[in-house]
Amino acid sequence: MDETVRALEDVVRSGRARYLGVSNWLAFRLARAIGKQEAAGYVRFDSVQPRYNLLFREFERDLFPLCEEEGIGVIPYNPLAGGLLTGKHSQASGPLEGTRFTLGNAAQGYQSRYWHDREFDTVEEIRSVSKDAGIPMVQMALRWVLANPAITAPIIGASRPEQLDDSLAALDAPLPVDVKARLDEITAAFRRGDAVR
Repeated sequence: MDETVRALEDVVRSGRARYLGVSNWLAFRLARAIGKQEAAGYVRFDSVQPRYNLLFREFERDLFPLCEEEGIGVIPYNPLAGGLLTGKHSQASGPLEGTRFTLGNAAQGYQSRYWHDREFDTVEEIRSVSKDAGIPMVQMALRWVLANPAITAPIIGASRPEQLDDSLAALDAPLPVDVKARLDEITAAFRRGDAVR
């Protein structure tokens, strides 16, 4: 860690980077790095890039509170769980060709993360909330991510321009409080970490 923070300090001081960020670090590691940076008078981390969505909420417990307290931006990736939260996938028919669940080296990782009975059962409950609220699943999932005060901006992984329409529409209105509460309840197990793979 000492070598890492020193090397990053050199990168910023030499003008090769303006800001520092990390991806997929646990809270204890980030806190440790910040402590070392502050003790040495180095430039601190400005952002984190964790995975975060309705089916992966573990970082809410410790990383997000740390980031809020330290003023660190949270720029989460995978807010639609690789497309599973769009509602387009069916466990029975298998992964759709040309999606993150079938393409390249990442396909196995996405299937390992999300292609399970528990996740599909949860998506069906989310679909029901979406229908009752009259909010498309994509918009609802993104509004839920944006409703967390720790979030700076999610990374939208659109693979086609037309996919941006629903994603950008999520900015039009906040998620109603009752809808957020229902989604929080449905996905509570994914916050505790016992649903993490």
